[in-house]
Amino acid sequence: MKRITTTIASTTVALLCLAGCAGANKAAVPSPAPQAQAAEVKDAVQLVNGVAITRAEVERATRVLLSQSGQPQQLPPQAMQQATQAALDQLTTAELLYQEAAKTEIKDLDQQVEKKLAESKALYPNPDAFEEALKGSGLTVAEMTRNARKSIVINSFIEQRFAAKAEVSEADAQKFYQENQAKYFTRPENARASHILVKVDEKMKPEEKEKAKQKAEALLQRVRGGEDFAAVAKAESGCPSAAVGGDLGSFGRGQMVPPFEKAVFDLKPGEISPVVESQFGFHIIKLVEKHEAGKVSYDEAKGKIFEYLKAEKIRQAVTSFVDELKSKAKITRS
Repeated sequence: MKRITTTIASTTVALLCLAGCAGANKAAVPSPAPQAQAAEVKDAVQLVNGVAITRAEVERATRVLLSQSGQPQQLPPQAMQQATQAALDQLTTAELLYQEAAKTEIKDLDQQVEKKLAESKALYPNPDAFEEALKGSGLTVAEMTRNARKSIVINSFIEQRFAAKAEVSEADAQKFYQENQAKYFTRPENARASHILVKVDEKMKPEEKEKAKQKAEALLQRVRGGEDFAAVAKAESGCPSAAVGGDLGSFGRGQMVPPFEKAVFDLKPGEISPVVESQFGFHIIKLVEKHEAGKVSYDEAKGKIFEYLKAEKIRQAVTSFVDELKSKAKITRS
């Protein structure tokens, strides 16, 4: 189930962020001065129907692409060349879509752009932090504004032209579920637990470590004696999870250190472990719930399946449309 959710997210990002790292289309803003135009064309990597995609835009898009895919920013030459080409392809696609999408008027476009910029600025604690982040990305406010406009125009076009028409039937969803049960619709064994941690570190003297263990034993007696586990965790635990009463959420095997994992999966829901030692210190663990490995039912998966299949239909329709635009476009490398 996790893998199909990831695939949905990736497909959605690919569709909705085509313009996110693209450069601004020059027809969307007042024409720059002749010197600026000359510099821009001089820095052009590619012209798409006469609109320049600049080297700076490609470099920025490549960084975004590598970041989104979890790859390091520095790759071997051949891999970096492939990433750069992929970024250029995305920018070209975005430019072609924008040129087509810009033919359709969006009445409240300026208001949408202002809202998008305000939302971006609101992510930072103050204007200085926003300016610093903008500077670090290599963007100016004007470029960010044009990029926001371009993104909104493309997304609106995709929504109206393709998403609104993409339909998935119940039969399609059931067929996908039946054909992909083993690949997507299995649930690994997992558990949800809370813990109280008495921290130790390698610099501690033996007597200090013994004191920490004694503290953990005392805390164990308190929670086994009826004190509220979450309240004791909030007051005494040395783990950041103390803020939420020691709740670690759900996790599967292989996600926790071995002594902790063994203790968790040996417990029954509601049980509290003895003091468990790991490299982090001494833990007192309470098992909240545990689920055996098994299948995810169709009813559980249905919503995600519909999302995925609709996203696939949109992706295929957009890809075909872009291929058609490319066949008619004048695209030249500089």
